[in-house]
Amino acid sequence: MLDAALAKLDEAVEILANARDFAKPGKLRRVFDGARKVMLQPGGCAAIEARAQAIEAAGIFDGSDWAQPQILIPSLTVHSLKSPESDTVVLEALSELRLLAVAQGRYEHALISTEQAHHYLTQVLALNLELLFSAPSEAERETQGRLAQLTRGLFAHLAETIGYEHVIDQMIDEIWRILQQRPIQVDAIKRMITQIAICQANPDIDLGTSGQGADRLVSSLFGATQASREDPGVEIYLERLQAMDSGALQYEATGFARAMHDTGLVSAYHAVLLRYLLDQGDHLLAEALGLSATGRDCLLCYRQLVQALIEESIFPETPQAVYGLALMLERGILYQPPVAPALWRQIGLPVSAWSQERIRMAYGDAVAPRARLLEGVLCMLGLPLGVGQGNNPTCQSARALSMWAYNDPDYLLQMVTWAARDDEIIMHFEGMPLSSMASLSGVATALPLDLDPVSLIVVPHLDRIYAEMGRRCVGREGDPHRWVNPEFHGWWAGRGFRINVDVKTGQLQDLDAFLRHFYASYHPYYNGNQPLIHPQPAGIAVTDSAARFIGWHAITLLRVNLDPQDVMRAYFFNPNNDSGQDWGGGVKVSTAGCGERFGEASLPFEQFASRLYIFHYDPLEHGELAQISQAELDRVTDHIYRSWGADRVPATELQALSAPH
Repeated sequence: MLDAALAKLDEAVEILANARDFAKPGKLRRVFDGARKVMLQPGGCAAIEARAQAIEAAGIFDGSDWAQPQILIPSLTVHSLKSPESDTVVLEALSELRLLAVAQGRYEHALISTEQAHHYLTQVLALNLELLFSAPSEAERETQGRLAQLTRGLFAHLAETIGYEHVIDQMIDEIWRILQQRPIQVDAIKRMITQIAICQANPDIDLGTSGQGADRLVSSLFGATQASREDPGVEIYLERLQAMDSGALQYEATGFARAMHDTGLVSAYHAVLLRYLLDQGDHLLAEALGLSATGRDCLLCYRQLVQALIEESIFPETPQAVYGLALMLERGILYQPPVAPALWRQIGLPVSAWSQERIRMAYGDAVAPRARLLEGVLCMLGLPLGVGQGNNPTCQSARALSMWAYNDPDYLLQMVTWAARDDEIIMHFEGMPLSSMASLSGVATALPLDLDPVSLIVVPHLDRIYAEMGRRCVGREGDPHRWVNPEFHGWWAGRGFRINVDVKTGQLQDLDAFLRHFYASYHPYYNGNQPLIHPQPAGIAVTDSAARFIGWHAITLLRVNLDPQDVMRAYFFNPNNDSGQDWGGGVKVSTAGCGERFGEASLPFEQFASRLYIFHYDPLEHGELAQISQAELDRVTDHIYRSWGADRVPATELQALSAPH
């Protein structure tokens, strides 16, 4: 495919080069389209880099700011690379690849030197680190679509060519920020840490004073203990274990457990140790998992099950299962009567040919698909707030999986069984059965592959059922989430429903009543200090860093509490892979440092209310609507009017807002 795309691009570039100046603008479209298709292919960015001089000579940058690379400002790439305009993104990408060719000495440019190009690109890498680490955000998915993958491929190529050592400090900070959220999927982070380790070990790379905070990250994967310190390989490490006495084994177990709970990452050596300790006694096993009294009791009560889970799912190729198992035991969910037998069923589950092929496509053949799926199950049960939706518009399905793992783990295991064994899930909507195989297409237009093993198998089924529930609501007045959310997520989703947007017009409606009702339902000062018992589905209006409206997004409201600074905060789960987002207008989502548990995002209650557009509640619970001060509500509405609600104010309200006070 790449060769065919390159042939078309070369032809388009030649046509542009041969065109008269007045005719060139009409020839640009084929070059843009051709370059975009090439860069979306593996190896495409390298191929463009090799053609950079010819592409620029043809006139692709003529008449634009990019025609003068010596005046380009690195900070502006943050905006152009996330532009919804395809041509802007492609032009910026072509410019970076041109400068990469210059920096590598392959293209002697008349306007910018090799050193200048190199310095510029290191700044661009540092300013756009999330394009190296993170899956696309809601904003990127909504506005850019597949272009978001183009920019990520571009930055992977830039980093590999320029060298990670030039942005290593920013990389380390970003890795720790992501790890604080304890995601299930950590392969991209492990690749980054591997790159850091390679930089540290390469005598030709002078890191200077940078990279000082990397040791804990690198050692967590390649040398957390004395016996694994020089990364000897799993075979040699196993030989060393076999020669140890119980004291040395305990030292190894404690070292790995400390590193795992410190970072959320698990070394392949840790998996080797855990399998070896199966025959060495429960005490050492508990030490290697880093268990508290709760986890140890759970391990002793379900010793046979834990042994079977280790034997069937924990291998050097699936080390994250160790962390999932440890946190699952710490949660104590095995004491719920259905969970242990459901896990026994999962261990022996026959996985369908279709599901096996899906897992192989995403994860390869290093271990059997059944083991990979079991690793995913343990990670989801241990890290229910670590679920991410990948680069897919499936926030509803990701939220449902997280909610079930958090609140109803045996129901999650039932869903996994149906999807992996039967290639079908049946759910009910208002008493009528809905089959995932009989339903039409879902929200996602293609089968996603960038997901954890459980999501990989279950999300396509949930997505189709969710979409079918929506279709069953066509013609009803109001928002379909009123009926879909409780049926899709579970009985604990409140049957009461409020929305502050008129579905037909998109205009704000009953804003004051909506906010009073939300405060009375969830704010401890106005609901009788009633804590939130079950996680509740909610919908937010996502905004970008300039507070502009991007789209509607599904989240889970988990709890409302005072933070360590005595600020009332809403703590919520956001399935969007990385919850640390800037929503503009001073609304910056926190993921650590404000009382968050692993995987939670949080905002001060007022700021959270300013981005909320849908919530559910129990209609039989009565809060104090009248007690909320108008001044407090005015602060929230001001946030709304200055962000996503700016163009949604009805004319009557607009007159009232503009009237002198």
